[in-house]
Amino acid sequence: MKCLVLPCLLVAAAACGTQADDVADDDEGPPPVIGTYKLSFGPITVAPGDEATQCVVLRLSNTDPIKIHGMRNLLSDGSHHLIVYKDDMSTAERATPENCQPFTGTLNPSGRVAPVMITQKADDALTLPNRVAYTFAPGQMIRIEMHYINSSDTPLEVSATSEFYAVPESAIDHEANILFIGTPDISIPAGATKDVQAYFNPSRAQLDLSGAQFFAITGHTHKHGTNVTVSTAQTAGGERTSVYAPSRFDWSEPETTVHAPGFTMPADLQAGFDIKCSYHNTSNQTVEFGESANDEMCFFWAYYYPSKGSHVCVHTTFQGLGFDACCPDLGPACDTISQKF
Repeated sequence: MKCLVLPCLLVAAAACGTQADDVADDDEGPPPVIGTYKLSFGPITVAPGDEATQCVVLRLSNTDPIKIHGMRNLLSDGSHHLIVYKDDMSTAERATPENCQPFTGTLNPSGRVAPVMITQKADDALTLPNRVAYTFAPGQMIRIEMHYINSSDTPLEVSATSEFYAVPESAIDHEANILFIGTPDISIPAGATKDVQAYFNPSRAQLDLSGAQFFAITGHTHKHGTNVTVSTAQTAGGERTSVYAPSRFDWSEPETTVHAPGFTMPADLQAGFDIKCSYHNTSNQTVEFGESANDEMCFFWAYYYPSKGSHVCVHTTFQGLGFDACCPDLGPACDTISQKF
């Protein structure tokens, strides 16, 4: 897979990693799967050179609330990212793919459309820790967001399938969620090799992550990216604890690092995440932040529990000052910001 393009974010105005106890006893095995549900995007025919982000909204067949402990996404050629959302705003299905704005759900100030899994691989599975799940309502509406590009010289059939695995309610104690964190401060001169580094402080973004246990983390760039690392630190200049450092970073199918047990954030108000993205701009023009195949990103997403909401967060520098902010926490400003991208 080539140009993976994920959501575009905002421009706006802590976290030494420590090991935490697992949610389940070491002797406790995984809960039994009592139901499997499946939804599909497409197939659609994509003309040579075409690139777009399109969405469908579909209803699951469950008649009662269910606990989703695992998911799997299968992507065809040309599919460069897939985001699966729990959609508590839609009331009607929209089965025909239509153009949509990446991460519009998360930037929506209502907070009622939240990602549950982000996929960059042709075959990607997610199993949550024991006693952790997502709760789906009866007839849960699911939004599937696909970014695709046909870089070949012939038409391409693009499709995706999402599977959801339900377990007994008695096997679950905690609700899971996702954070998506990074920086839009990217400018890489033509032909240059460059690092972009940012320190995101949750407290400055009014995001309380005390007690949150992070169990899986994935780095993200576009095609000029050569590496992503993520660390936690007590302060911006303090000692780092690595939480994501793949031995070989592949921007098109980046490694997901699983932490078992998870790592937690300390209570220090200055603590935060340090993210560094490395690039080699092989083009003949400056590359900046954006969602297109020709733009770049520097982000990671992390799955965690117990849920304190789904958030898209950035660190950005404005007039020499660093600001940290999250959506949907900014309310109506998130809608305004999303239109810039």
